Amino acid sequence: MALINYLARIQFGPGVITTLPEELAQLGIKRPLLVTDQGLVRTPVLARVSAVLAELPTLSVFDRTPPNPTEEAVLEALAQFQAGQCDGLVAVGGGSPIDLAKSVSLLAAQGGKLADYVAEPGRPDRIGSRLFPLIAVPTTAGSGAEVGRASVITLNSGRKKPLVSLHLIPKTAICDPELTLGLPPALTAATGMDAITHCIETYLSPRDNPPADAIGLDGLRRAVRHIERATADGADIEARSEMMMAALQGGMTFQKGLGAIHALDNPLGELGLHHGTVNAILLPAVLRFNAPAAPSKYRTLRETIGLPEGADLSEWAAKLNDRLGIPAGLRALGVQRADLRRFAEEGLKDNAAATNPRPATAEDYEKILIESW
Repeated sequence: MALINYLARIQFGPGVITTLPEELAQLGIKRPLLVTDQGLVRTPVLARVSAVLAELPTLSVFDRTPPNPTEEAVLEALAQFQAGQCDGLVAVGGGSPIDLAKSVSLLAAQGGKLADYVAEPGRPDRIGSRLFPLIAVPTTAGSGAEVGRASVITLNSGRKKPLVSLHLIPKTAICDPELTLGLPPALTAATGMDAITHCIETYLSPRDNPPADAIGLDGLRRAVRHIERATADGADIEARSEMMMAALQGGMTFQKGLGAIHALDNPLGELGLHHGTVNAILLPAVLRFNAPAAPSKYRTLRETIGLPEGADLSEWAAKLNDRLGIPAGLRALGVQRADLRRFAEEGLKDNAAATNPRPATAEDYEKILIESW
């Protein structure tokens, strides 16, 4: 038995940001809270989005989303949402503003604390269907948060935890690759590797969902063909479009589950590290660990990427990272060797660990981290 859901309305293509007013009207949103971050405030992207919304009588803007969204920032944005009597949200940016907006929508509609809704193994989904409508406008091509069912937040306890529910999927995603033109090479590479990791991990998940498998493989094919072009030339609209589609497809496959990379990335994210960069660094070691558990799927991955039969996927990922300028290991990001065991133990408790194709122990996770260090 398989539960298959694809619920978001998606506008895709160069220039589709102009559809934002009609999408707001369709959802009945008249007083949106626009959620973004300081990085975008300093770019023409936010000015372009704001210009599209110029006819709105009021527009409240929350621009203090941290690189890894925190409970403190969620509560700050929630207070602004309530003070402005807002009736919906528009999230503009990468995965961080989108995830933060999802949590604001949830708390504004259902109350309580974020800890009440955290997804944990064996814990039932406590998130109901009543949320304020959210439109996601991604400005990077990687997270897939615009169609994802998760909101990953660092709680006041210091723990980075996911809230997971189909109800958290934004009502509408406006995916305009023109908004990613000029994205710096390092960020293009890191977010692009995030998309590649999503497509690979969800395909390897043991859950049965053939549509998700097909979407993930198509997203992987697009990403591996275009990530180096997009990284080298910020103005290549074809490469940018293909990477945005790959990111979207990676997000559409999330419901099939992720794996060891994301299980380990979440505790590492408590250090404030960039999600896509950590995913890329962990990918070679996790591919090496999972190889004995999925030989048939590894053959399909090699065919999709364009590698010869018997090629080492782990080696391919490491070389791709090197060509893209991804940091060589976790040590380069400031991760301490003495903390790896703790991160391994925390990763084993993460929801994503349950859908890794090869069951793992804390010792296995520690070895993966050591190899990635």
